[in-house]
Amino acid sequence: MARVEIVVSAVVLTDDRGRILTVRKRGTQRFMLPGGKPEAGESALAAAVRECAEELRVELAADSLRELGVYAAPAANEADTEVRATVFEHPQPWQLPLAPAAEIVELRWLDPGATLPDDLAPLLCEQVLPALRD
Repeated sequence: MARVEIVVSAVVLTDDRGRILTVRKRGTQRFMLPGGKPEAGESALAAAVRECAEELRVELAADSLRELGVYAAPAANEADTEVRATVFEHPQPWQLPLAPAAEIVELRWLDPGATLPDDLAPLLCEQVLPALRD
């Protein structure tokens, strides 16, 4: 049986302590980066900006984001599905208050140098966090 692939964009936002923002979507148990699926004809960068506006009510300037890379891993919340994410990094520490919106029900800052919780999405713990350490 062929695996289904979901294409998404995601954004790494850090605070002044180097923690990474993670989000949990309604009806799920795993934390991941903010982001989501591009709409028809939308670039990965435009999708990242739009999804952060929808999920966090923040306006990111597209020209301020740096592409970290494209990563693939098993989807956190869907069986027999792989997620392929174009991940962008916001270069400065985030200082404005954030609140969950749309399908996001919980925000959590993650210290990447601490023991990682066991409720992270595979893409985040297996691909993105190691890339950030390089």
